Amino acid sequence: MALMESLLHKLPFSPAMLYLPVGYALGPGGIGLIDLDPVRHAGALTLVTEIALLISLFTVGLKLRLPLSDRRWWMPVRLGTLTMLVTIGLLTAVGVFLLGLSLGPAILLAAIIAPTDPVLASDVQVQDPRDHDRLRFSLSGEGGMNDGTTFPFVMIGLGLMGVPMAARFTGAGAIGMVLWGIAAGLLCGWLVGRRVGRLVLYLRQRRQLAMGMEEFLTLGLIALSFGIAELIHGIGFVAVFATGVAMRRIEHKASGVEADVTLSDQAIDAANMTETVLGFNQQLERLAEFVVVLLLGILLSGYGVSYEGMLVAVLLLVVIRPVAVNLALLGATVTRSQRLLLSWFGIRGIGSLYYLMFALQYVASVNLGSRMVSERFVPLVLTVLAVSIVVHGMSSTPLMQWYRRRRRPA
Repeated sequence: MALMESLLHKLPFSPAMLYLPVGYALGPGGIGLIDLDPVRHAGALTLVTEIALLISLFTVGLKLRLPLSDRRWWMPVRLGTLTMLVTIGLLTAVGVFLLGLSLGPAILLAAIIAPTDPVLASDVQVQDPRDHDRLRFSLSGEGGMNDGTTFPFVMIGLGLMGVPMAARFTGAGAIGMVLWGIAAGLLCGWLVGRRVGRLVLYLRQRRQLAMGMEEFLTLGLIALSFGIAELIHGIGFVAVFATGVAMRRIEHKASGVEADVTLSDQAIDAANMTETVLGFNQQLERLAEFVVVLLLGILLSGYGVSYEGMLVAVLLLVVIRPVAVNLALLGATVTRSQRLLLSWFGIRGIGSLYYLMFALQYVASVNLGSRMVSERFVPLVLTVLAVSIVVHGMSSTPLMQWYRRRRRPA
């Protein structure tokens, strides 16, 4: 990858498209070097994918360098909430009417597949914190938000399937719990990011302390915001994303909108701290992407491609995603090309794999007719993710080049 990375930018390939076949070749369907049982190893795989997801959410938050008062934030908010809700609703209907699932398993499957990925197909992401393009900003923000807002629906599905741990999400106070989880996660993450960021700047400027070691600052912030959010029953994924946004906001306020004027010492310290943290986190993100997609390929090698998964993938990409996006964008000011690309780039990845492994810890042996959850859900979800990685990976470079050509005259 070190030798080929610059070449990949010119070709219709994403890094994940290379990791996936390597994982498949290492698994039981290839040379059989690695054989992972997603049921027996569900706990370990949940932890690995959770860490990868937290790293990616924090990185995305650090990249979004716009004040919260900017109207462009409404686009990722719409996509991360309304689009997600419509997607879960339509996928649940597919599960009930086409796949023959009962309501609980159908909601669980829909919630597993619904979140978009903030890492894969990096060509459509925000490339630089000063990249304020509406399309890139919206897709990046959506991926940062909906991994957390999907969590209550995973718990509702598990609760309807009789999992005691999730039973409270199907009771009378479920709506209040969901609203509290999102609000507490946002507030907790925002406060942790601002307080710790300001503390580091104060110690550097006034006490000549806390110099360097941004790598530990990165990991500490992720762990602290996630842990506090979980303790107060907030959604930890939402908190980590908000922490990244809050840290970037400190730098943005100190440096100015474009940071192209003479900067004060405080602005320079804020910019150096934020950019160093972001640089380290991006390296972690690349490694996390490699590990998770490699695992995906190994698991797919053991289970094979699912015809149900192919059907769901086609419906998701061609019907459900465009319908959900267009409903969420009613009345929004977007160009035709932005609307088309927002409808297409609903990339699935790390979040879906995490929620699949999380659910398998509780319902793997539950019978769905003639097959257990693990036998039906695992190949279906893995197939959907593999199709998304390949199709979106191949289309991202040419489509984004087309988008840039259309934008250039304006």
